[in-house]
Amino acid sequence: MKPDFREANRVALDVDAALAAGEHFVSQLHCEVVDAPGVELAIEVPLTPRVANRMGGMHGGLIATLIDMVAGRLANQGTDGSGAAVTNVMNIHFLAPIVVGPARAEGKVLRRGQHSVVVSVEVNDLGANRLAAVSTSGFTLVTLPSE
Repeated sequence: MKPDFREANRVALDVDAALAAGEHFVSQLHCEVVDAPGVELAIEVPLTPRVANRMGGMHGGLIATLIDMVAGRLANQGTDGSGAAVTNVMNIHFLAPIVVGPARAEGKVLRRGQHSVVVSVEVNDLGANRLAAVSTSGFTLVTLPSE
């Protein structure tokens, strides 16, 4: 069965609208892009009860999402609008819990090729002054079909 690209485009527009209206779950995390020396992109997320696990640390799934957001934005910076970078692998080492916050994910592109991108992301618990997670993510560069 051939994919319905009109439906995919409609969903993408709906996501953009949800982000603009603050209704997308990412908008509700209170993420903030910040300047950080030596990295290409850094995003911070405060530790609140909404994103904590029962032990008081930031939920590991949210840490993975934060990593994917930073890595994906960096991978997609090299596309021209007719393509996209899609995650094909993500390796995360959780080193310490994020118990004070905010969490800061800092990313940089390790390699950009014609068909793939590899990005490194480190996540720190700024309040505890410690490294919480390290990750490498691989992306495949795909061409978006026209209708």
